[in-house]
Amino acid sequence: MAETTQNDSSARAFIKLIEVMVRLRNPVGGCPWDLEQDFSTIAPYTIEEAYEVADAIQRENMGDLKEELGDLLFQVVFHSQMASEGGAFDIADVTQGIADKMVRRHPHVFGSPDKRSAEEQTRAWEVIKAEERAAKSPSDAPSSALDGVALSLPALLRAEKLQKRAARVGFDWTEAEPIFDKLVEETAEVREAIAAGVQDDIEDEIGDLLFVGANLARRLGIDPEQALRRANAKFERRFRAMESAAAGDGADFGSLDLEAQESYWQQVKRAEKNSG
Repeated sequence: MAETTQNDSSARAFIKLIEVMVRLRNPVGGCPWDLEQDFSTIAPYTIEEAYEVADAIQRENMGDLKEELGDLLFQVVFHSQMASEGGAFDIADVTQGIADKMVRRHPHVFGSPDKRSAEEQTRAWEVIKAEERAAKSPSDAPSSALDGVALSLPALLRAEKLQKRAARVGFDWTEAEPIFDKLVEETAEVREAIAAGVQDDIEDEIGDLLFVGANLARRLGIDPEQALRRANAKFERRFRAMESAAAGDGADFGSLDLEAQESYWQQVKRAEKNSG
């Protein structure tokens, strides 16, 4: 009974959100800004809201997570409303589509129960996804193991996904050690490009170096995107601590020379190590 009541409450709240969106997009009395938007102008906001969800999760702030999930849900409803106005699909098609997909991809739950491990179920999931991608492709189109990796993904995340797809068909190192050799090789090529002074070549070689770094992370079972977010957070934490330490000494951090700034950096690192 409690579950039914919760479902009814969720349905009412979702319907209210849809009604709000319809009113915002109503040519008569709607919001001028919302009416001016299209898929391309809203897309950056959708990406931003997804990142803000990830940020709230990383900070373990449930209040912010609730709010950011709402903002992201609004983006889904916004896109669906614009599609409905154009006769392409509506929010019912979106929700029904994802429900059907999850049922299809979880036959061990919604079909005949089995005793596969989580790893075996993941492999089965990937097989089903590959079948779905193949069904979407034109019959005369050449297929690739890399089909379906979105171009708009953050570059580091897309690198990892491309590498995972290639690994499924055997194009992968079996251990991490050769990747270290590749890092040395790519670093040398960056140095050569810098020496040659051709900016386009430098960008190309830096990209190769980053791609190999992402591959090493994947090989070691590390999410490169998460690892870089962690490094960003560490740098920000330490930089702010340097500024505070300098201010405590009566100094303006931005006015210090690099040697003095480095001294504060090492001081902050030691303090973190000792407190850990």
